[in-house]
Amino acid sequence: MNHTNQLNGNFTNGQPITAVIVGAGHRSLLYASYATKHPDQLRIVGIVEPDPVRRQLTADKFGLTSECCFESVEQLVAGPRISEAAINGTMDHLHIQTTIPLLEAGYHVLLEKPIGTTEEEIYVLHQKAKEHNRIVMICHVLRYAPFYAEIRKRIEAGDIGEVVNIQTAEHVSYHHMAASFIRGKWNSKETCKSSMLMAKCCHDLDIISWMTGEIRPTRVSSFGGLMHFKAENAPEGSGKRCLVDCKIEESCPYSAKKHYIEQGRWGFYVWENDYFGIAPTEEEKLDILRTSSPYGRCVWHCDNDVVDRQSVIVEFENGSTATHSMIGGTSKPCRTLFIVGTKGEIQGTLEDGSFVVRHPDARAGHEYTEERVTVNVTNDSHGGGDLLLVNDFVRVLRGEKPSISSTSLEKSVYGHLIGFSAECSRRENRIVEIGAL
Repeated sequence: MNHTNQLNGNFTNGQPITAVIVGAGHRSLLYASYATKHPDQLRIVGIVEPDPVRRQLTADKFGLTSECCFESVEQLVAGPRISEAAINGTMDHLHIQTTIPLLEAGYHVLLEKPIGTTEEEIYVLHQKAKEHNRIVMICHVLRYAPFYAEIRKRIEAGDIGEVVNIQTAEHVSYHHMAASFIRGKWNSKETCKSSMLMAKCCHDLDIISWMTGEIRPTRVSSFGGLMHFKAENAPEGSGKRCLVDCKIEESCPYSAKKHYIEQGRWGFYVWENDYFGIAPTEEEKLDILRTSSPYGRCVWHCDNDVVDRQSVIVEFENGSTATHSMIGGTSKPCRTLFIVGTKGEIQGTLEDGSFVVRHPDARAGHEYTEERVTVNVTNDSHGGGDLLLVNDFVRVLRGEKPSISSTSLEKSVYGHLIGFSAECSRRENRIVEIGAL
């Protein structure tokens, strides 16, 4: 799609881009916070949210009247278009069914990843975006992290020649694994409709696809499973709920009390409307964990069925290869990257905020040269990419040239196809071919 030519004149008149939030969850509100930091660039003018409390909290946060508040996308699109764009942060299985009506009603969409939960959904959305000449950008925020963006620039500049092999890994910390993929909303393929690989690592698979440029992946193989976090591995003395019947809670590294009260981690998932600044008292939190909350459950006695480790192997049409490993339950969270080219290599860890570029050096007494590149990195889990993504979305809607990190729908598909094919390979124990888009 030609992003510049499809925009009407209203988008370049110097006024802020207007957007409606669809799904008032943590991610949507984070992206929408760009409007409070840069009101001259983005203005939130509406909210679609079925929960009345969350809908009103969002309206209060952005100064919206009741006429700008909707219970559903269907209710929103039944009337005239109220903004140029929509920020869609609904749950994975709702992405396609909420985005298509938005496209049909004339909205451009910033869509949370994963794009959809099946390969077929991706193709349908791609066709609908073309049919209605609408921009869809995917929230692959890692592309915008200075760490990855600078590496991509180095590759495009030819610093290490043609890419031969890419190795990535994501170590998912024990507390993140517990909050999201054992106790939380993404712990079951049946309920959230996304595999662990797609829910957590479509970022990483997108990075692999992006770093290869225009070269298409052709074959995928994958292995993995749920190995550790299941009932037969429960330690002696564990119970069903940490603060009810567990005899080892005080020494257990997965204690809900330690994670969500003493350490204060993952509050935006655990406590209702925490990201609006609404927090229960400590006594209320203890009571919630003892009784109703899924986050108070023992990690070995949950209804989780997604993998806790998985490895992926990819072959591209030019013969280059890539691997990705996801390991859940690690002590330290990190994302690593190692890219080998025909003239050199790049290696680094996102959380370190730096990477090295190496080249062969055959002079006597030498083996290689090494340059360390330091980038600006923040303490958030996406390396500072979240609001840089929104900035690029705004720029594109204004008719400006997309950045090197552009996450337009057509540039984001192959990473997803790798993920869907990998999950098929894992389940069916076979190599899976990937066709052209």
